[in-house]
Amino acid sequence: MDKFMNNNWFMRIVAMMLAVMLYVSVNIESPEESKSQTTSFFSTTASTESVTLTDIPVAVYYDEQEYVVTGIPQTVTVSLEGPTSALTAAKQVRDFEIYADLRELPVGTHRVQLQYKNVSEKLAININPSVITVNVHEKVTESFSVEVDFINKEKMKEGYTPEEAIVQPNTVQITGAKEVLDRIALVKARVNLEGVDKTLEMESIVTVYDQNGTVLPVEVDPSVVLVTVPVKSPSKLVPINVKQKGELPDGLSIKRLTVEPKEATIYGEQSVLDKIEFIDGIEIDLSKISKDTTLEIEIPKPNGVTKIIPEKAEVTIELDKEQSISFEGVQVNPIGLNDRETINFLDPENAKVDILLKGSGEILKNINESDIKLYVNVADVGEGEHQLDIEVNGPQNISWSLSKKKIKLKILNRDVAEDESGNRTSQTTQS
Repeated sequence: MDKFMNNNWFMRIVAMMLAVMLYVSVNIESPEESKSQTTSFFSTTASTESVTLTDIPVAVYYDEQEYVVTGIPQTVTVSLEGPTSALTAAKQVRDFEIYADLRELPVGTHRVQLQYKNVSEKLAININPSVITVNVHEKVTESFSVEVDFINKEKMKEGYTPEEAIVQPNTVQITGAKEVLDRIALVKARVNLEGVDKTLEMESIVTVYDQNGTVLPVEVDPSVVLVTVPVKSPSKLVPINVKQKGELPDGLSIKRLTVEPKEATIYGEQSVLDKIEFIDGIEIDLSKISKDTTLEIEIPKPNGVTKIIPEKAEVTIELDKEQSISFEGVQVNPIGLNDRETINFLDPENAKVDILLKGSGEILKNINESDIKLYVNVADVGEGEHQLDIEVNGPQNISWSLSKKKIKLKILNRDVAEDESGNRTSQTTQS
């Protein structure tokens, strides 16, 4: 043994073994340390970052012809982590997609895992929320009538009111989940009437509501309709006044003159209408009438009136042989005398005149003296003596002549007249 141990090769082998053992004991390490060194090594060659992207849209795949889906969020938040180069590309291009695949799901409620595609394999992705609850409904389409909802009706110009609106088309096709369509209470198009004073025509979006006034998520076809709102302006019904000029041929008289219609409706600002009591401006030239005649005449539109209905009237004139009657001693009455004044008639003193009436015998036979009113207008003429025209108010379609066309009178202050009367009485007593 001693001889073997003293051998040089033996000693070399032992030394080699000891050296190997020492090397192994120094360099052996735990798996964690090895992993840490490996990570440290890669981190020096490729950096890692993370980013959070918001408002990422969610695509949905399903049979849109047969079903309606609810519960899908419009957007989600996506977190990405990985090498800077891959992360920068994903953040800038955003060509990845987040989606829910519902093509194999039946009608009902389901929990669905959101998926993604076009995301680099180098990136880790997290979707929030990642699981959603969706409802798959049977899709149905029904027809509904569109109603018009007037807003700011009270802010229309004064006196103007809307009439029944005309909607084109007046029905729309509404598509959605059957459960949602069963909740439909109102289908409306809104029209703003603020400041409106004439017929309004506008396009309006159709909105669908439930009985609580909540807007329902449905498809409407067409989604926009054309609404026409006729607007009624302030109006007034006034008589049509026909004036006569010229004279009929000798021996003829108007038996009857009728206007059809007798009244017309005028439209315009209320302040304008308040000033109009009748429609004037229609004249019939009697010198051109020699037989029964019907004339179609355009009704003149007074200043400020925007519309008149009807626009034309028929004037019918029936003629007869002229006859005459007379009334004697018809009383002339003063009008316009105030409480502080009194009146004395001077010529004639009894304030009576005779009147001769000419016209159709059919009209004259029904006229009594009480139908003839003679008057003299003393309003604003003042005290003193005056000679004034006698005016006549009598039946239509007759002419007249007076035995006196004027009357002479004196207007006195009532107190002065009483004093003069008292003085005359006193003087008479003394005598």
